[in-house]
Amino acid sequence: MSLKLHDASVIVHGAKLLHAVSFDVTSRKLVGLLGPNGAGKTTAVRALLGLQPLTSGQAYLDGQPAHSLTPKQRALRVSYLPQARKLAWPIAVREAVSLGRFAYGGPMGRLGPADAAAVEDALARCSLIGFEDRSVTSLSGGELARVHLARALASQAPALIADEPTAALDPGHSFDVLATLKSQARDGQAVLVVLHDLALAARFCDEIILLHQGKLVIQAPPREALTTSTLADVYGVKASWDQDQLSLSGRI
Repeated sequence: MSLKLHDASVIVHGAKLLHAVSFDVTSRKLVGLLGPNGAGKTTAVRALLGLQPLTSGQAYLDGQPAHSLTPKQRALRVSYLPQARKLAWPIAVREAVSLGRFAYGGPMGRLGPADAAAVEDALARCSLIGFEDRSVTSLSGGELARVHLARALASQAPALIADEPTAALDPGHSFDVLATLKSQARDGQAVLVVLHDLALAARFCDEIILLHQGKLVIQAPPREALTTSTLADVYGVKASWDQDQLSLSGRI
């Protein structure tokens, strides 16, 4: 499985959001998509999914042009955890996670054995055992974030894209989420995660895709991508490495 942008450019109302960006994400790797606010991360994700029309270039999901796929075909190839995640009605946690099986055609409340097993596995991976019958409207922000991640995992698509999955989480649960995503990659998924936490990305990601002002800066392992000089240029921060740990010490 692979996710690929090739010379992808996006211009909206005269604003250049992506400039000839090329990168790829392959199976068994956890790849972090990083960059300052406005760097083009969400635009790149939407382009990969065929949700953002390209001005030029191409987006591929497992070798197929993303824009040519139907919503169901897309959902069977890649599970997407968007940045904006809302559940406005008071359904139970198990029902919410079961929504991840929608693309397989099973009616709600009547999951087949494979669907039910996928939901149970996702609940366990996201530390939601014991929450199954609680209403999603009764959960904290961090708990609800884990429900959304479990829904994405339940789809068992060969690729997973998560846009800022740790945004509402405390440090402990942020570690758990990244560890879960890395485990998904090791089990064979192609996993792309949008992150703002540079230290988390350095600790967990196999590769970093760094965007700045709509352009690709680098795609490389963390130590090669997040160098002191690159972070100074892109983020304007002082950074240093101590073995495999990245630390930030302030603005330049």
